[in-house]
Amino acid sequence: MLPTSAYFDLTTDLRICRLLNGMWQVSGAHGAIEPRSALLSMHDYHHDGYKTWDLADHYGPAEDFIGLFRQARTADGEVAPTDFQAFTKWVPRPTPMTRQIVEQAINVSRRRMATETLDLLQFHWWDYNDRAYLDALEHMAALRDQGWIRHLALTNFDTERLQIITENGIRIVSNQVQFSIIDRRPEVRMIDYCQANTIALLPYGTVCGGLLSEKFLGVAEPGYSVLNTASLRKYKNMIDAWGGWSLFQTLLTRLKTIADKHTVSIANVATRYILDKPAVAGVIVGARLGVAEHRTDNARVFDLVLDAEDRAQIEAISAQANNLYTIIGDCGDEYRR
Repeated sequence: MLPTSAYFDLTTDLRICRLLNGMWQVSGAHGAIEPRSALLSMHDYHHDGYKTWDLADHYGPAEDFIGLFRQARTADGEVAPTDFQAFTKWVPRPTPMTRQIVEQAINVSRRRMATETLDLLQFHWWDYNDRAYLDALEHMAALRDQGWIRHLALTNFDTERLQIITENGIRIVSNQVQFSIIDRRPEVRMIDYCQANTIALLPYGTVCGGLLSEKFLGVAEPGYSVLNTASLRKYKNMIDAWGGWSLFQTLLTRLKTIADKHTVSIANVATRYILDKPAVAGVIVGARLGVAEHRTDNARVFDLVLDAEDRAQIEAISAQANNLYTIIGDCGDEYRR
């Protein structure tokens, strides 16, 4: 089981594991997933203390897996609301947002996930020029107050729109954004705003799809055949914009030195570095259910304490890299270019 430091009160009624199980890898873009093996793996994650799941309406069967998992958990009696948490997303195409449209979408997730109340609904919107996102959020806030949703959150919204939303009186508890040693855009504006308004960050991409690991230390720049998942291709592009493969190898070498000093992995160091950032409640780590797992290694994050020298070494490499904020823009702008 994980230590008590592995858990965090996202809200007064929602305690989460600080390493969330990301279910995007069941979407089909990361290889085939066998349902029975995936569900058995979910029980293993839960047993080991990894009780918080991050998913979405468009992650293939992810919501259905949560529904089946919940039904299995309740087979012998009622399960307490704190037994596990499942955070889904709604990612509609921009269109006029009526109450009926919002209700229908949320009902689909409630049915698939076998629950009357969604723990956390994270909303994404593709086009800021279409301000119907405010209508959608107002309807979702009403459904939250009605008991359909416990808490309302965002995914990949920038600081400007987050401010507009909160200034319109819509209570948001978290924003899911890309955040890693490579991509430090949240440090420019997002963290300050979140701290000032009691909004948590739930970062993803923290280990760059697995690129921040020993597997890629000291190897030639990988081609398409090696970058065989959507995540690997996505984060390799980020590394290219950040400073390229040579500088990335310098970073991996430095991270390996830090990891060896603490008897942990490169991924542990990369994850701990982001967990220590202000406003970060937890980090989302992809779970290849039934295919591969890193639960034992990931657990070492909670005993790892990075010292000032460790952080200074990482900062020294970052100072040599390009600023992704000036190249891409604020958090989530990579989805709206």
